[in-house]
Amino acid sequence: MRKFLVITFLAGALTAAGQTAETNQKNTLGYFDHLDLSVTLGTSGIGFDVATPIGNYVQLRAGYEFMPHIHFPVDFPIEVGGEPAEKYDANGNRVESRFDRLAKTLKELTGYNVDNHVEMIGKPTMNNFKLLVDVFPFKTNKHWHFTAGFYLGPSQFARADNAIDAMTSLLAVGMYNHIYDRVENAYYTGDAILDITIGGQKFSPELNPIQEQTILNNGRMGFQLGQYKEDMYSPEGLLIHKKGDAYVVEPGEDNQVHVYAKSSAFKPYLGFGYGGRLCKNRDDWKVSFDAGLLFWGAPDLYTHDGTNLTKDIENIKGKVGDYVDLIKGLKVYPSISVRFTKTIF
Repeated sequence: MRKFLVITFLAGALTAAGQTAETNQKNTLGYFDHLDLSVTLGTSGIGFDVATPIGNYVQLRAGYEFMPHIHFPVDFPIEVGGEPAEKYDANGNRVESRFDRLAKTLKELTGYNVDNHVEMIGKPTMNNFKLLVDVFPFKTNKHWHFTAGFYLGPSQFARADNAIDAMTSLLAVGMYNHIYDRVENAYYTGDAILDITIGGQKFSPELNPIQEQTILNNGRMGFQLGQYKEDMYSPEGLLIHKKGDAYVVEPGEDNQVHVYAKSSAFKPYLGFGYGGRLCKNRDDWKVSFDAGLLFWGAPDLYTHDGTNLTKDIENIKGKVGDYVDLIKGLKVYPSISVRFTKTIF
């Protein structure tokens, strides 16, 4: 019995010693022995992350970032039949344009005035979850680190919508284009131009010949952004636009205009950083600076009618063209940020 008790005591002591050694080894290697909470601010947005070591030279970081809705204006000039709304002669004098004539007709038909441009309001919508691994390669200098990981979020990272002040003009443009379709249909078929049914009774208001001819001669109203790069076909294989045809944006079914910027939802990240104490005598407060690249694929700009401005359209002028060129050139997204960190335990 005594022998059994001695063996049991020795076994327990050895087990406890082994567990203590294992715990000390884990603490020495720095596995999950503290947790950091950080606030981040940078080109990929503002957000937070939590971090914990998984060894003496490696740190695991996870968090979330979102971009504040900063607004910036973009003007879409209205064109009619490929002609700018404002027209000038050789001496620089303003002369009547197709838009001017149609604006008068539009006022007669709808009662609305239409501006010669539509203001668009752009805003970023980027937001991402991130999972990163920081590696501290220098044994005697833990200030520098290299980072790899990924960001994951919605593919849409920005959008532009027409300003509220432009809604009256867009409504008038949409109404005019509907009237144009009816006038054109009547020209080829001989049907009534405007058949309106109210309470089971059909009415066919008439346009005078001058109004009809003005509408037919000047074509549809919209915003010409550029030309098609190549022939465009419908899902049924029918040619709907030839290479070089003008691409004209018209209000959608909601009588508004929208543009969406999209990239890959999964974005690998590579970068580096430098960090240190935020306060001279406090190890629990730190600040670090990071710089890297998000590999988000070739981004695209789509209008509400599904047209890809970056791939299908060329010769886009004005600020719209500048934004399209900028998006096309951003094959990778630069991420520069500052991180303020508090050690929780």
